[in-house]
Amino acid sequence: MAPRGTGSHLRKGSKRGRSPSTRAGRYVHEEIHHAREGKHPVKNRKQAIAIGLSKARKAGIKVPARRRSRKS
Repeated sequence: MAPRGTGSHLRKGSKRGRSPSTRAGRYVHEEIHHAREGKHPVKNRKQAIAIGLSKARKAGIKVPARRRSRKS
């Protein structure tokens, strides 16, 4: 049996009515896992999250743009 990739989860999640953030969470979880294994030389957890969200956007998930901080 072949391992499931995030692409198959993406299609199943959209059919089941999952929210975009839930579907993008799979990509983020995968990137954090890769960072812990040492596959990606990320400096911190936020960087791994950013990479995961970027991959989710490329896969077609409508993830909102990042929130910007307001400067006073």
